[in-house]
Amino acid sequence: MAANKEEPDIDDSLASEEELEQALAVLAGSDPENCSYSRGYVKRQAVFACSTCTPNAAEPAGVCLACANKCHEGHDIFELYTKRNFRCDCGNSKFGEFKCQLILAKDEQNNRNQYNHNFNGCYCTCDRPYPDADDQSNDEMIQCIICEDWLHSMHLGCTTVEPDELQEMICETCMNKFPLLWTYAAHFAAPPVISVSQPEEEVEVDVEKGAEKEESSPSRDEEPSTSVEHTKQEEAANRSSPCKRSHEEMTGSTAHATTKTVVCRLEELQAEGPEGQRQGAVFWPYSWRSQLCTCMSCKKLYVAAEVQFLMDQSDTILAYENKGMDEPFGQHPLMALTNSMDRVQQLEVIYGFNEFTTSMTAFLEQCVAEGKTVTVEAVHQFFEELRAKKKRRTNAGNQ
Repeated sequence: MAANKEEPDIDDSLASEEELEQALAVLAGSDPENCSYSRGYVKRQAVFACSTCTPNAAEPAGVCLACANKCHEGHDIFELYTKRNFRCDCGNSKFGEFKCQLILAKDEQNNRNQYNHNFNGCYCTCDRPYPDADDQSNDEMIQCIICEDWLHSMHLGCTTVEPDELQEMICETCMNKFPLLWTYAAHFAAPPVISVSQPEEEVEVDVEKGAEKEESSPSRDEEPSTSVEHTKQEEAANRSSPCKRSHEEMTGSTAHATTKTVVCRLEELQAEGPEGQRQGAVFWPYSWRSQLCTCMSCKKLYVAAEVQFLMDQSDTILAYENKGMDEPFGQHPLMALTNSMDRVQQLEVIYGFNEFTTSMTAFLEQCVAEGKTVTVEAVHQFFEELRAKKKRRTNAGNQ
């Protein structure tokens, strides 16, 4: 009861506020009112799939936040987190007679969109749904920044740190599609890279890179790459706490680093030593993209492998979430509301929201455990009990 319950600890409440911001940042980065189709292939946005309108697995489709809210209200939709370079499909030929309520005239299909089995509600190399009613392990899922599929930590082929402290991850399949990344992994990835020792595979990268070097070597006027020089001690220090993000790591700042111009950063790293094992997913610190060579030869390799977005620091989820809390769409209404309150009111709202989400989670987990369908009546009953509980606490607090 409220009269006997201790006041929420300020540190705990501040942590809750941070968690709330992170949870809302994904949606805050997308426009909830206007269909994103008019903006073309959006660099990154929240994407949803509607199994009510597009149940055919052979015709995957995704819709933007605004269409999920307005065009597909009451439908069976599920969140796909964010997708890169995606254009809203709502109302195109994949939806049959169903038309977008926000933008009527749309191309029949968006040929540059990339789809995977996530759009059919399946994830990971095991091709299972999430949440999975048949899986009682409650294993965390982590998104690869290249293929953007979600994988169970048990299927990554490597050991992982705590889920709250994970950094950018590239799955083994994507690492092998662009094997030059293994060279960078040996120098900048968060250890351990793999959990099982295997014989080192023959390096094929040098041959490919050698061909590029022969083509580019006659010209010394090509754009040089910029490298960040670290001592072995600094690398060891950074790797010893890969989960602790500094200001430099989050912003990609290299203000305190010594820079020099080199012909090719990749060749420099290849000359420093062996790559190590090529197995398992790889976790990277938030500043790792700034270490990639940007000489013309390497840029051609990125484009050929269709991973040129790796050179873009603003492509990261962290950059997207940070932008989501600023312009152009502003803060989530709940966060904007707390900003207008004094500190006591803020803590009360955050505490109340935390309690609500805990109760709702417990309610849904109970329905799953008992095999019950979440009906409208059950939801109404849940909120009635919540109101009654709040009334009892308020009355007790006023006594």
